[in-house]
Amino acid sequence: MNVVLAVKQYVSKMIEESGPGMKVLLMDKETTSIVSMVYTQSEILQKEVYLFERIDSTNRETMKHLKAICFLRPTKENVEFLIQELHRPKYGLLFVYFSNVISKSDIKSLAEADEQEVVSEVQEFYGDFIAVSPHVFSLNLLGCAQGRNWNPALLARTTQGLTAVLLSLKKCPMIRYQLSSDMAKRLAESVKQIITKEYELFEFRRTEVPPLLLILDRSDDAITPLLNQWTYQAMVHELLGINNNRIDLSRVPGISKDLKEVVLSAENDEFYTNNMYLNFGEIGTNIKNLMEDFQKKKPKGQQKLESISDMKAFVENYPQFKKMSGTVSKHVTVVGELSRLVSEHHLMEVSEVEQELACQTDHSNALQNVRKLLHDPKVLDLDAVRLVMLYALRYERHSNSSLSSLMEALARRGVSEKYKRLVSAVVEYGGKRIRGSDFVTPKDAVALTKQFFKGLKGIENVYTQHQPLLQDTLDQLIKGKLKDSQYPYLGPNTLRDRPQDIVVFIIGGGTYEEAQTVYNLNRTSPGVRIVLGGTTIHNTKSRGSVGSNLISETQGRPFKPHF
Repeated sequence: MNVVLAVKQYVSKMIEESGPGMKVLLMDKETTSIVSMVYTQSEILQKEVYLFERIDSTNRETMKHLKAICFLRPTKENVEFLIQELHRPKYGLLFVYFSNVISKSDIKSLAEADEQEVVSEVQEFYGDFIAVSPHVFSLNLLGCAQGRNWNPALLARTTQGLTAVLLSLKKCPMIRYQLSSDMAKRLAESVKQIITKEYELFEFRRTEVPPLLLILDRSDDAITPLLNQWTYQAMVHELLGINNNRIDLSRVPGISKDLKEVVLSAENDEFYTNNMYLNFGEIGTNIKNLMEDFQKKKPKGQQKLESISDMKAFVENYPQFKKMSGTVSKHVTVVGELSRLVSEHHLMEVSEVEQELACQTDHSNALQNVRKLLHDPKVLDLDAVRLVMLYALRYERHSNSSLSSLMEALARRGVSEKYKRLVSAVVEYGGKRIRGSDFVTPKDAVALTKQFFKGLKGIENVYTQHQPLLQDTLDQLIKGKLKDSQYPYLGPNTLRDRPQDIVVFIIGGGTYEEAQTVYNLNRTSPGVRIVLGGTTIHNTKSRGSVGSNLISETQGRPFKPHF
């Protein structure tokens, strides 16, 4: 089960089916993001695709000598754009691929518009999601709920995205959902309805143990998105933001022009692949080793090219050296900026109190530590609010006077009303009244705190005590102990055997901490393959929208492709 490979195979097949010759890839806003997550521009160019265009662009040139590969979402808007294209074709031939199921009426409309018979192919290829890594996908959707109910349009989009994942992985699953969430039940029923309606598409070879789709709700664990993380991928997303594998470094002090935006992709960056789940201390050590290795391979300044063999060796080695130079510059810059932000905003101190709030039960000490950080001018307002949000969730049933005093401290800091309202919003969203389960604490917190955070000067590992609720949920599922009373099956059939292929989907979004949890479970659970998906992947800003839509700047962020 590899969602990146699934989308790559779709794109490769599109290009192969169009035959030899120069081609243009015609996409919409979303499919541009989908393709750019799995292929770089240089890789696509090697397949004779020389031009990338948007179907909604008004200034595309007529190039009859080119074939056009159209990869589009099956929306009414895209169908209309395609009809306009067919009335006045700009390309010699059109190979049309929709990323999901398209209605027969839309196919009929396209056939009637193709008076010049330029359409050579129409197919459905189900790459209708963002493949973040082999075991993680996202739909890049925020604000899915209206109160505690689905936004109807986003329920439909989520259903399409999730069924596309199942079709691309060739899975017709049994479905379980979180009983405490009406949204989870609605999505489960919506997916089941599509599977029933399009039963011919889901007629895959039966396996001895049927695959399983588990639908969860973010409100059952509002804690995890509120915590700072200390692994490379999670830290980058928390502190800098990962948007379709792209990192905006334009605000980094003294940044060079060519590093203002960089790409971190596990598919094309070996250092990132090997380090994305390592902790920050280990990253520092590995960056040092990378730089030392680079220095050894760096051509000497006075190197003389006296013979043909010297020249040949230089030409052969230079591209590899150039690539390594870019890798070193990129990661040194990223890690350097992470270090600066951690130090400047006292994030280690903030993280220690976060972990204490999430995992310990000493109310008096926690309250004192939160108050102390609220008076620290180096702590960002959003981090200060987040500490109060965690306190409000963790000690919801304690005296209101303590929370009131923390809210007063936020007011004295000059924190905006928009941010302060997040405290009550997160309790309304994921408080005790809503949660189907209680907080998850480490199985052996004492043992964990005796470990040392490598590379951080012997500081006790208080930064990684927390385990997301997903860890326990999947552990129980794999062991066959997940309670049907809390996570019922949709329909009369139940799974009697140990599950093997599991797709987990979190309404309200996942996190990179949970992605790491799934990565580790896949490594340590022989015979079990898990893919994690969510409506989005949260970071420092977007987690402010957990339980509310108050941070408007996180809504509808633009997609940016690799190319």
